[in-house]
Amino acid sequence: MTHREILEVLAGLLAALFTALISSTIVSTALPTIIGDLNGTQTQYAWVITTSLLATAASTPIWGKLSDLYNKKILVQASIVIFVVGSVIAGTAQNVPVLLGARVIQGIGMGGLTALVVAIIGTIIPPRERGRYSGYMGAVMAVAMAGGPVLGGVVADSLGWRWCFFVCVPLAVIALFLLQKTLHIETERKDGVSIDWLGATLLTAGVSVLLVWVSFAGKATYYDWISTQSAVLVGLGVILLVATVLVESKVKSPIIPLPIIRERTTALAIISSVAVGVGLFGATTFLGQYFQTARGHTPTEAGLLTIPMVFGMLVGTVGSGQLITRFGKWKGFVVAGAVLQVVGFALLSTIDHETAMWVIGLMIALLGLGTGMLMQNVVLAVQNTVSVHNIGAASSVVAFFRTFGGAIGVSVLGSVLATRVTDLTAQGFAKLGIDTHTPGGGGNLNLKTLPEPVQEVVRASYGDATGRIFLIAAAVAVVTLIAVAFLPNKPLRTTIDLQPSESDKEYAKV
Repeated sequence: MTHREILEVLAGLLAALFTALISSTIVSTALPTIIGDLNGTQTQYAWVITTSLLATAASTPIWGKLSDLYNKKILVQASIVIFVVGSVIAGTAQNVPVLLGARVIQGIGMGGLTALVVAIIGTIIPPRERGRYSGYMGAVMAVAMAGGPVLGGVVADSLGWRWCFFVCVPLAVIALFLLQKTLHIETERKDGVSIDWLGATLLTAGVSVLLVWVSFAGKATYYDWISTQSAVLVGLGVILLVATVLVESKVKSPIIPLPIIRERTTALAIISSVAVGVGLFGATTFLGQYFQTARGHTPTEAGLLTIPMVFGMLVGTVGSGQLITRFGKWKGFVVAGAVLQVVGFALLSTIDHETAMWVIGLMIALLGLGTGMLMQNVVLAVQNTVSVHNIGAASSVVAFFRTFGGAIGVSVLGSVLATRVTDLTAQGFAKLGIDTHTPGGGGNLNLKTLPEPVQEVVRASYGDATGRIFLIAAAVAVVTLIAVAFLPNKPLRTTIDLQPSESDKEYAKV
């Protein structure tokens, strides 16, 4: 394909990816309004996010496997249609259960787009040239992640929260028609191929159980991290995932090809992706909460305050992609990105409720720069080591573990934040002579209804507690740095495909 033809295809792919990504971030700002309007509970508040994330994580490897068996164009169009259906149902929901069901449908579509966009790029562009185009994808991801909260606040205030779902539909439909016109990929149907439904079921069930555990553990109204309920859920989740591995090692067409995972580059990329997911999702989730709760900004203002991080991600993704394409070297950018991510989180661990906003802006810009240099280039390293026939499975596995890491990160960091806020508010209330058993920062308080002295205690508690979760994120980022440091520094090939490696030959046998 010519450069112009590739750009035409990318326009449709990135429009679809942007729509899916912004549908996640746009909801976060409008969620309090949504739950209030539908008379939902705090548990349902959390599950509006969790259900979508769960469906995305569980379906990503399945879509990836399907992309290695069936026509990628039809699959990505099907993902868009599924996403549009979920968005329309969510926008018309009259109660929370219907909304949760719609979020599951959206998540399935998002899982397909997450896996298939990367797989199609890997199919039509050689690794040596892919850095430039991966940079475009990273830029779209950065803009969607930052623009979502701002757009969500504006739309919810001006048009109503239902339009937070409807606004995604027109762009998805445009992407559908663009891909129909510009994307032309031959179907590579292998004879005698079967779908591993048992493995897919076990994988989905195992992931679901573990996400249920991390969603509710550590909350006073449910169960502690160390409790009988936690032991049962973790044990069941581990058993299901072990069963998945056993099934995947024996079936004819595994959802997650174990020979690919056992390859050193993919294994290290998975480890680093889990850590990146913890940091990335944690940063975007809790920075917004810090700006609104600790510093008193509106949702729209909070979105605008994340722009330095977006700018850093744009520079990191586009800049590193262009330089990789020019010089053919990738590892230095990945390691440098990991270092910057560690430094960014370490600096953010020092913030409190009085830290100057311009200082925080510099910190998150540094974090964004590091994250931008990491995300897509780790996927590039994996794609450079597998054949074109296995790109879908390999890419989706990395994306799956990044999403799963993000789910764990948000839940664990959120639990740590709630516990720390509760302790700090209790101390602050005691100084004011208020009963320390008064519900504190661990809850979802409407601060405007509280007396001014109490508001100040809660805001200060959130601001002072936020640094601790970024300290944990910094420790996890060190794991990313170690993993990427040991990635084999293989030269980027200049052809679409490669001579079959040992893992590819082993995968071909099964």
